[in-house]
Amino acid sequence: MTSTPTAPAAAPLLPAPHDRRCPFSPPPAYTEAARAGTVTRAEMRDGSSGWLVTGYQEVRTVLSDRRFSADAGRPGFPGFLPGRRELAAANPTFVRLDDPEHSRLRRMVTEDFLVRRVDGMRPDIQQIVDEALDRMTAAGPSADLVAAFALPVPSLVICLMLGVPYEDRQLFQDLSRVLVSTTADEAQVVVAQRELMDYLGGLAAQKRIRPGDDILSRLVARDDLSLREIAATGLLLLVAGHETTANMIGLSTLLLLRDPGQAARLADPAALPGAVEELLRHLTIVHTGLPRVALEDVELGGTLIRAGEGVVAMLSTANQDEALFGAPGTRPAGELDLARDARRHLAFGFGVHQCLGQPLARLELQIALATLFRRLPGLHLAAPEREPAFRFDSLIHGLKELPVTW
Repeated sequence: MTSTPTAPAAAPLLPAPHDRRCPFSPPPAYTEAARAGTVTRAEMRDGSSGWLVTGYQEVRTVLSDRRFSADAGRPGFPGFLPGRRELAAANPTFVRLDDPEHSRLRRMVTEDFLVRRVDGMRPDIQQIVDEALDRMTAAGPSADLVAAFALPVPSLVICLMLGVPYEDRQLFQDLSRVLVSTTADEAQVVVAQRELMDYLGGLAAQKRIRPGDDILSRLVARDDLSLREIAATGLLLLVAGHETTANMIGLSTLLLLRDPGQAARLADPAALPGAVEELLRHLTIVHTGLPRVALEDVELGGTLIRAGEGVVAMLSTANQDEALFGAPGTRPAGELDLARDARRHLAFGFGVHQCLGQPLARLELQIALATLFRRLPGLHLAAPEREPAFRFDSLIHGLKELPVTW
């Protein structure tokens, strides 16, 4: 029977803070909501309200059912923080659009992220990883792994693909951090997005005159894209292409240094892909979830969601489902187990908006982590008694720094 529960007094406020004592787990408000039901009421920091969807099957439904829209311009779309919905609607990328516009824009870059195309980049990525480790060890015997390795590797890779000069990395890294910050005010975010859009638009205009073998050059060669659409697509790929993978490399390294028995699995080429899938599942660094808005009345998990109501699909709680990931012989789903079959995880989302760059992220993580632990078998935390500085103020979970020695 369909029910329409009212918002409880303790409806979580999204995005919810982490428990600093359990930094790898989803924020407690999300796990508490999951215990109350797979679909519960939630409040947003921009003053709006909606639904928090925490169950695995329900999250898959939200992300694959066309009755839920990814269009940030629709009334009721969750903005999380003040001004964020309006900002996304003003400069929409394909992740914040529905078909046919979503498919039109996404198809223009899909080929660059196909498995066969990405696999052809393996030698380039291996060289980038090796050279980053060469620089780090030459300056050793200690380093901040985030600054020396985790951040440079994916930044170099996405710069290579997009045609963005790596010497401009400080600019786009600083602006990216503002865009994913939960503490930056609305004016700061607007300025950061405008500066990054202007930078990429100017770069795209240059490539009309001097094209290269890169994504931006191929986009400007088309006659069906505006310069603003090109800049918005470039912004999405640039920010997502280095922020997510950099945070995954840093967090994964920290976890494995604290559990060296599991780290040994990275040395087995046959076990490496599965180990990376489990790291992706366990960490699920987009802890804020994916926003959608209902286009019509939908019954979900025994709850009636009305047309125009916002929904947040919580990937992190879905990936903790014991029925799917707590198989006999493995650790509980809330713990890391690199022997687990984690292939059904939702760390990259689900449905037509599933992350375009997942083949690239997987390959980068496999090469970066396997090479790091092979070349530095004595790698360990420089200050194991001290908790590293986590990025608790970001929409994408990660580390600010990771002091290591070898």
